[in-house]
Amino acid sequence: GSVRPPGATAPDFALRDQDGERVTMAAYRGRPIAVTFVYSTCEDTCPALVDQVRGALDDTGLDVPLLAVSVDPANDTPERARRFLNERRMTGRARFLLGTRAELAPVWKGYGVQPQTDALEHSATVVLVDAQGRQRVGFPYDQLTPEALAHDLRRLTHS
Repeated sequence: GSVRPPGATAPDFALRDQDGERVTMAAYRGRPIAVTFVYSTCEDTCPALVDQVRGALDDTGLDVPLLAVSVDPANDTPERARRFLNERRMTGRARFLLGTRAELAPVWKGYGVQPQTDALEHSATVVLVDAQGRQRVGFPYDQLTPEALAHDLRRLTHS
């Protein structure tokens, strides 16, 4: 992936996941995580993106959490988010973070992500965050492969 700007931190937040559980970025300090931006009714890019992450996690055997941040808060419901994770075989391995546009906007901004709109396709990306909460590597959808992600996940977990 491409190196993120030096010093770019993962923005802190308090959101709810697909099961209504509170999720904060601070709770993941001390371990690397992957963050992606998807919407539950997407039929092409988002499922493929999450499948690539699952492939990398399967290849490495690493227990790296995936936080999937909604980019379509008006249409992403807990039920749709649970179905999306189940269909991608990521239940228990990923949390689909939901919220209002106002709650999600600072997270999008912190990662430089464009949310889904009628006029614009959202930014399809995966960002690896290190144990200190720094954004380290970003993978735009068109550059994401399970092999490349697995390589960077191994480096991040052994650094």
